[in-house]
Amino acid sequence: MTVVAALLSWFLMGLFIHYSKRFGWGQRVRVDGPQTHLVKDGTPTAGGVAFVLALLLVFVVVLASGGISGAILGREIMIVLAMLGMGIIGGIDDFLKIRSRKFGGKSELLAREKFPLQLLVALLFAGFAAPLASHELLPGFMHIGGYPIFDMLWIAFVMVGSVNAFNFTDGLDGLLAGVGMIVLLPLVAVSPVAALMVAVLLGFLWFNAHPARVFMGDMGSHAIGAVAAGAYALYSDVWLLPIAAIIPVVAVLSVVIQVASVKLRNKRVFKMSPIQHHFELSGWPETHVTLRFWVITGMATALTWWLMGGRP
Repeated sequence: MTVVAALLSWFLMGLFIHYSKRFGWGQRVRVDGPQTHLVKDGTPTAGGVAFVLALLLVFVVVLASGGISGAILGREIMIVLAMLGMGIIGGIDDFLKIRSRKFGGKSELLAREKFPLQLLVALLFAGFAAPLASHELLPGFMHIGGYPIFDMLWIAFVMVGSVNAFNFTDGLDGLLAGVGMIVLLPLVAVSPVAALMVAVLLGFLWFNAHPARVFMGDMGSHAIGAVAAGAYALYSDVWLLPIAAIIPVVAVLSVVIQVASVKLRNKRVFKMSPIQHHFELSGWPETHVTLRFWVITGMATALTWWLMGGRP
């Protein structure tokens, strides 16, 4: 079914691009960013809607056909629901950006609006996931009535952090799609949803490769972050996710460092954050940044696979 998912994603993405151009669903490019990005102004955005839809459709078919073992069915449904919940939050952001470009008005969800929604979805997921996690994060620590409270809180923290870290990794043609696929590779054999996400990202990457014909948008980045956090928590070791996802971790840290430095010292540490734009402004071609970040992610994920003992 992964081949079907990839082809369906590719097909839906083509339709999405066609209608996006027809209705003017383009993205506004930041004028203070790399000047090479100005030619991308008006490129269709929110492509994540198409590949998330493709994943959901194939998942429902697999579910209806009994293609998912009962032993993992509950885990897979939880990951899909977390993906959907986070994806909707990102989708609201995408909708506001598109509407703002055409009609003006509010252009995005503010952090104080987005974060509580993310935390709610993360806590709901973690509440059910903590007792089912592959193993306890800190055995015997902070239990109430036998329930692992610490595990729940930490999984929720990782879920929110993952969603935002993957979101900050977006911004270059093909970057996040490639990073997301590589990070999920160690889990494709045990988590059907992780395998389907890798497949639909392949369909998306066909159109998102440089020069991109469509951008992912927040719905897509939020969905990838949720699947990564959910799959690592339930099938592997959530402590390993920051290793495999080293690029998203560095991306979000670069934003935190930049904001803190500007507020405290009135000076920038990076030419622009997230860090991928710093390298662009330092003279690296966009394709070089993307490919080198893929390579780093590949090495980090290989290390993660080794730490797993060659299996999830």
